[in-house]
Amino acid sequence: MELKIVNAQGQAVESIEASDALFGRDYNEALVHQVVTTFLANARSGNRAQKTRAEVNHSTKKPWRQKGTGRARSGMTSSPLWRGGGRTFPNSPEENFTQKINRKMYRAGMAAILSQLVRDERLIVVDAITVDSPKTKEFVSKLKGMGVEQGLFITKELDENLYLSSRNLPNVLVIEAAQADPYSLLRFKKVVITRDAVKQLEEQWV
Repeated sequence: MELKIVNAQGQAVESIEASDALFGRDYNEALVHQVVTTFLANARSGNRAQKTRAEVNHSTKKPWRQKGTGRARSGMTSSPLWRGGGRTFPNSPEENFTQKINRKMYRAGMAAILSQLVRDERLIVVDAITVDSPKTKEFVSKLKGMGVEQGLFITKELDENLYLSSRNLPNVLVIEAAQADPYSLLRFKKVVITRDAVKQLEEQWV
């Protein structure tokens, strides 16, 4: 299939041949959901920690006698039923959130996402993304010229000036093609990708 290349003014100037397997695949919602869920789960770190009834700070003294008070019997204030007591099934720092997905499924999911971006006209191919100096104002002017206020920018190799000029923009992310992930592709309204990055994605996922 052919992908149109636009210039700095957002006008199509030429086209390039792209792989149908990567940019012309049918959309599989269940597969895309599984790929994104797996990616987000594997990005989680088990850093939550809660205390059991043995770990909370409490007294071992019985709050009141067993019988005769009219209240329910109680042995320790560390009971999970009490305010300030331990948790019944506490979260542990060793908790593992990772999920496994086959490489073939992951590639198919990425291809489905990229293909849907093309159909929705959310994928913009440019010849190159460069700025002369690390100035945010210069980069913003280029975005306005292309008609892109927020989006994901994918290049083959990350230029230092481009990175420095874009890192203060809250709705803009610049990454290399090797770092492309399903969540970022779906999160942004527009995806701007260079000609060289298209070829690299084809080498990675086809």
